[in-house]
Amino acid sequence: MNFSAPPAPGQMIENRTFDEIAVGDQASVSKTVSQQDIDLFAVVSGDVNPAHLDPAYAKTDMFHRVIAHGMLSAGLISNVLGTKLPGPGTIYLGQDLRFTAPVDIGDTITATLTVTEKHPEKGDVVLDCACTNQKGHVVVSGKAFVRAPTQKVRRPRVELPEVQISRHERFRALLAAAAGHEPAPTAVAYPCDASAIGAVAEAAKAGLIAPILVGPKDKILAAATEAKVDVSAFRLIDVARSAEAAATAVALVKNGEAKLLMKGSLHTDELLHAVLAPGSTMRTGRRLSHVYLLDVPTYPRPLLVTDAAVNIAPTLEEKADIVQNAVDLAHVMGIAEPKVAVLSAVETVNPKLQSSLDAAALSKMAERGQIKGALVDGPLAFDNAVSATAAAEKGIVSKVAGQADILVVPDLEAGNILAKQLIYLAHADAAGIVLGASVPIILTSRADAERTRMASCAVAVLLAHGGAVAAPPATGV
Repeated sequence: MNFSAPPAPGQMIENRTFDEIAVGDQASVSKTVSQQDIDLFAVVSGDVNPAHLDPAYAKTDMFHRVIAHGMLSAGLISNVLGTKLPGPGTIYLGQDLRFTAPVDIGDTITATLTVTEKHPEKGDVVLDCACTNQKGHVVVSGKAFVRAPTQKVRRPRVELPEVQISRHERFRALLAAAAGHEPAPTAVAYPCDASAIGAVAEAAKAGLIAPILVGPKDKILAAATEAKVDVSAFRLIDVARSAEAAATAVALVKNGEAKLLMKGSLHTDELLHAVLAPGSTMRTGRRLSHVYLLDVPTYPRPLLVTDAAVNIAPTLEEKADIVQNAVDLAHVMGIAEPKVAVLSAVETVNPKLQSSLDAAALSKMAERGQIKGALVDGPLAFDNAVSATAAAEKGIVSKVAGQADILVVPDLEAGNILAKQLIYLAHADAAGIVLGASVPIILTSRADAERTRMASCAVAVLLAHGGAVAAPPATGV
């Protein structure tokens, strides 16, 4: 027994059999072409012609702008044949096409098919095809040759999956901005596995860093062989143990020989212990903290999450430094007045929930100038921080809610879980950096994608040179 409600009339697909079709019958569909349509067609077809995907190149071709693939418009003809005339059960035999005008992003294309011939011996039908834009100009014309169904079909319309395209525009903007600088001398502590040395070689090849490898020579060279990378051009300082490698790398920063510090295959805490050792000139009086810079495909602006890797259970005073570090990074990323959402499980202050008390205190500290250069609000739950709709439903009045640039988490566990969910489930591009020392510290992981490693190095280069990259335009969700 089926207890489901019947589909509404518009949710059904019904065909026309050969006997039901008459010469002169028509059917049409319309679609407004978007950039995402062009991207999706390129993904499915593999057609990455720069005339459709590269605005800089497109300016130099005959149309001087990006245009849609011709077959994208022609696909609307197939839509009519498969869903309306004749509809389900149709066998596509052949197609003649002429492409007579370009299709721009934003054009509304209407495909109209008209039956011109019927051949009863095999049930074949010939249809004139015309795709026109919103101005009535024909962009595609031709004839379709099909075998019409003989059996009646009426079925529920299949619901299409939701698809999200990530164009990695902010990632490319990072690399482009960093590429404008000289490669930064970078002390790499203990790069003794294939993943670590591979990340170093990738960043060097991209012109981001000039590596100084610090660690046991035999292990570094063995790792390079495994990774199939050539490190012969890199300076190498031979030290036996990981702790010694960390201390030597920090000393290179102290001596001015290195402008960046990069973690190899040693533990993070071992590297940071050397950074914070008594007498280390990398100490600044500011708390060290980690920031993830994320480009989430479903979010219209860059998103910074802190702290997800260094401070396990920070105090209120430590959180103030964590916030300021993230704000300073946001300024370098071209965000003049970042909106900081201090997260808790609730959006109201609860004396039994320390994260809500800390959030309220941090908000007040920002009002009093103890945290500078940002709008800070909290406590905010995650949904209220990133969704204007969720914030409105809760009646939250805030300049931060629904449009946060920075998310400050209650503790390391919450931050690590949140960031990893965005990376692995929401397919966010990510860059990770440790701030608060005299130079940026690049943390890489064996699980990091190449894009993550490159973006982390690019952020560090921008910080080291004190430059700023203009934030790319916001994208719609």
